[in-house]
Amino acid sequence: MALASIKRSGITLILGLSFFHNIAQSDPASIGEIESHRKEQQDEMRDPKKSPLPKKERKHFKHLNYYPIDLAYRVKATFVKTENPVLFKMKTTTNRLPEYSKYGEVHFELKGTMYKLEVYHNSEIAARPGLEDYLFIPFTDESNGKETYEVGRYIDFKVPSSNEIVLDFNLCYNPYCSYSSGYSCPIPPEVNFIPLEIKAGEMKFH
Repeated sequence: MALASIKRSGITLILGLSFFHNIAQSDPASIGEIESHRKEQQDEMRDPKKSPLPKKERKHFKHLNYYPIDLAYRVKATFVKTENPVLFKMKTTTNRLPEYSKYGEVHFELKGTMYKLEVYHNSEIAARPGLEDYLFIPFTDESNGKETYEVGRYIDFKVPSSNEIVLDFNLCYNPYCSYSSGYSCPIPPEVNFIPLEIKAGEMKFH
């Protein structure tokens, strides 16, 4: 199974001083990264070997829906690793209960308020070649059910090399179950709710 398919299906503090501020809007490299990510997503939707879309829908597929790129949602954050992770069963959109552990937390400032999100690890995924450092952040926010998928969205994450990381909500995406009922996708734990409309990344498909 392709890496993109694995990630999207769900088979896939302390902030200090002014260093932790939103990255400037005039950042060609960041914008290029976001545009490349979106192109990859949409190419995947058209690929019969990777697309989650039924054949009929894939035939008429035009594009995914995104918020305009906004680098105010690309923020510097602090990563705090969990010292003694404990396995738990994460709820999904079906009766499947995959085992995850809390790998750590990301602490960040957005729109003038401090937030944190938990980062999760799945040992089954990590055992696959090329996915050894793969983690993910499933989250919900106040846009869900309005402009974005009601179950929530995901952000890919890799084991960081330091505690200073960049968290970019422009790269958040919908799980496969938002396109077809034939998939089982992790439901973001309640602790990963952001009481704010995150107007960045992928919007509702339909």
